[in-house]
Amino acid sequence: MRNPATLEAPEVLTTSASAKVDVRDNATALALCGNQNENLKLMERRLGVRVGQRGTEFHLSGPSDAVAFSVRLLENLEEMIRAGRPVYREDVEQGIKVLGRGAESLQEVMLGTVLKSTGNRQISPKSINQKRYVDAIRANDIVFGIGPAGTGKTYLAMAMAVAFLQERKVKRIILARPAVEAGEKLGFLPGDLQEKVNPYLRPLYDALHDMMAAERAAHLLEQGVVEVAPLAFMRGRTLNDAFVILDEAQNTTVEQMKMFLTRLGYNSKAVITGDVTQVDLPTGKMSGLNHARSVLKKVEGIHFAEFAEVDVVRHPLVQEVIRAYDRAELARLEAQMAAREASSAQASAPAAVPTVSEPVRSE
Repeated sequence: MRNPATLEAPEVLTTSASAKVDVRDNATALALCGNQNENLKLMERRLGVRVGQRGTEFHLSGPSDAVAFSVRLLENLEEMIRAGRPVYREDVEQGIKVLGRGAESLQEVMLGTVLKSTGNRQISPKSINQKRYVDAIRANDIVFGIGPAGTGKTYLAMAMAVAFLQERKVKRIILARPAVEAGEKLGFLPGDLQEKVNPYLRPLYDALHDMMAAERAAHLLEQGVVEVAPLAFMRGRTLNDAFVILDEAQNTTVEQMKMFLTRLGYNSKAVITGDVTQVDLPTGKMSGLNHARSVLKKVEGIHFAEFAEVDVVRHPLVQEVIRAYDRAELARLEAQMAAREASSAQASAPAAVPTVSEPVRSE
């Protein structure tokens, strides 16, 4: 069976069991199955159990602890469906992680809807850390979301910004990002200034269009209610009644981060997101995100939300990719430390005294 918390190598188990879950109505049973039974297939693959459906009943068999976990998962998913929350394949994937990490129920994490996006799809937290992140944004005026790619840092911040705008808690949304190339030089870009910086801001536009209809997004951008701009455009401004998001903040300098944070005006919120393992600044240049984490961590009203690979909500392989790179980086650092220790030991060792052989005397 695969450990639900880590989804790592299967363990050898000798005890087997079976169980039955009856959801009592066909609509709930169909919702639990998913499109072409994809939810049940995912459970079988991830948890090492067999799941069969007969009407409103689900019959499970396999290793005893996997069956017990699967029953708990099905019951939690059933309660979410009855509460009006659709269950998709990715929700089952995240549900395995959430319950596997010790959460009492999925409802306490995944039922707090942040926004209904285009197509009436609900955007809500999918992990314990995402839930804490959303709660922190509601409670604090400056929140840092720090963690690997795919953990929902920017996406949830964008959903919160649109929700605040719809509820008229703010009058505008400002999305900023440093214009730093990710490891390659793009050279001269044609067009006016806006056309030159648009490639850097494309991820923010993509997230925005996922939150609302394209026509609505275009209208708000045209009216200036939503503004997408490079970080350099923030200097000298005071941002009142605004929800401000700074994305890819690991690529800000210390000076840029200070400049951005001091733009915040009355009745405004700022969310700063970034991944400290993917800094594209020149070698030797300190990341403003790393610096801010060290100097602002004790300031009241500023919250730092930390994410890990278990919070990844992209393709399941993304989590494995992050783990593989983390292991490689740890091995590299350990090798460097061992090399330094060996070099230090060699330097501190006493020098060998050369022996002088006596000359051979002739008789």
